[in-house]
Amino acid sequence: MITVVVVDDHPVVRAGMQRVLESAPDISVVAEGASGAEALHLVDRHRPDVLLLDVRLPDLSGVEVCQQLHHRAVETAVLILTAYDDPHTVFGLLERGACGYVLKDEALPILVCAVRAVAAGGTWLSAAVASQVVGRALGEPSSQSPDSSRFSLTPRETQVLQLLAQGLDNAAIADCLMVTKRTVQNHVSNIYAKLGTASRVEATLWAIRRGLTDVSWKAGQGDEH
Repeated sequence: MITVVVVDDHPVVRAGMQRVLESAPDISVVAEGASGAEALHLVDRHRPDVLLLDVRLPDLSGVEVCQQLHHRAVETAVLILTAYDDPHTVFGLLERGACGYVLKDEALPILVCAVRAVAAGGTWLSAAVASQVVGRALGEPSSQSPDSSRFSLTPRETQVLQLLAQGLDNAAIADCLMVTKRTVQNHVSNIYAKLGTASRVEATLWAIRRGLTDVSWKAGQGDEH
């Protein structure tokens, strides 16, 4: 069972996240809070697998919470849930130990997949955030459009690549993104063509080298197209 602490200063948002997470048979929300101080206290008390954390809190910011947890060498994976995707906030949190970054406008459909990914030791980045990470890894100016990468991956293709790199097959990716398996197959084929790769192994190595994921490809996964 994956244990989760949810911290957001909006009760309605917390309730919605808890409802979605507890609909999954392998996830349990063990506590919830509304401030940075509560986040630190609840992590110390429950030692959850995942802390689902908002960035804008009434006392400590999400960045400060991440920094304190990082200094304490806490094993809890921090999954950021926010409406903010500016580079200063994104990289400030990732550099202080956040394992995942989910934007609120796409949160509910993918929240379970994101929690599972970071609980397993991986990463999860919303498509817009993943594009920023890839752009920085490729040395692009921060003002440059994500799609101006010389590899020209779209935000959705970037997200599919991240899921692929975490070992999900096409059916599981389709479930996470709420699209058809055929759509995922088309995205995977486009990714291979754009990156000049021929397999999931090669595409995963590309993603790892650019900081898109830190999860090694899982042996035994099929190489679907």
